[in-house]
Amino acid sequence: MATPVYEIYQRLDRENVELVHDQVVLDHLQREKGRLKARAGSGAELRIFLERGKTLFIGEVLQSRCGRNFEVVGAPEKVTRASAPDWHTLAKACYHLGNRHVKLQIGERWLRITPDHVLEEMLRQLGLEVGAEEAVFVPESGAYAGGQHGHHHH
Repeated sequence: MATPVYEIYQRLDRENVELVHDQVVLDHLQREKGRLKARAGSGAELRIFLERGKTLFIGEVLQSRCGRNFEVVGAPEKVTRASAPDWHTLAKACYHLGNRHVKLQIGERWLRITPDHVLEEMLRQLGLEVGAEEAVFVPESGAYAGGQHGHHHH
């Protein structure tokens, strides 16, 4: 039996969806794309054709042409987590990473970035505790990401 193929052109807000038929697990790079191929949890092939420049959010629902709904789930990926002893140290780290246009996720006195030994050493020198982990990476969308709502599910 052939694997089903679903074409997706529509995004739905999770709150307005009564039934989710399947899930699609995407890492942070895949969630940034407007056009991609992916596999749903059932193995079905998804061909996603959405407007460019708008990040897919965890929990968002994509609807296929035939009306099947697929919930976006974050894929765990290798990240670097750096914990700061205080807010001032975290602010300095975020400043230096932002100055280098590094994608980062910010939490309660911690941040996540994609692994990079040069940046990890810089963070250590700034006084942060640095380590590797597997986690869903949800970087900040940026100051100019007009109209994008940050659905950060941790």
